[in-house]
Amino acid sequence: MSEPDTQKAQVSPQVSPYVAGLACRCPRCGKGKLYAGFLTLRPNCESCGLDYAFIDAGDGPAVFIIMIAGAIVVAAALIVEVKYQPPFWLHAALWLPLTLAVTLWPLRAMKSLLIALQFHHKAAPGRLIDRAPK
Repeated sequence: MSEPDTQKAQVSPQVSPYVAGLACRCPRCGKGKLYAGFLTLRPNCESCGLDYAFIDAGDGPAVFIIMIAGAIVVAAALIVEVKYQPPFWLHAALWLPLTLAVTLWPLRAMKSLLIALQFHHKAAPGRLIDRAPK
């Protein structure tokens, strides 16, 4: 086998979903890149060949980030308002960039973390169990 073929055949079962997720790497091998763009996923892993068609993170990452960012920005705005009472234009100048920073910066890592956890726990859509009528 050539060198790239041996690399594809070697898949480490000890890849932590947290390390692979936060590093935005393949959830199976931990080496290949997960993204082709900012939030656009690659079709498959360039290292181990894992097909990324199973990925369905949905709105989960965005919801987590919005809740965390909202708490941070609102708490900071309330503290600044109570302590300094700045004009409203200064609030806008402070909190709009902070809101963009605390929502966009961690979004990639949160999405890849949820993808890695989905892969690690073998998450699948729910299925109804067929039961005989009583």
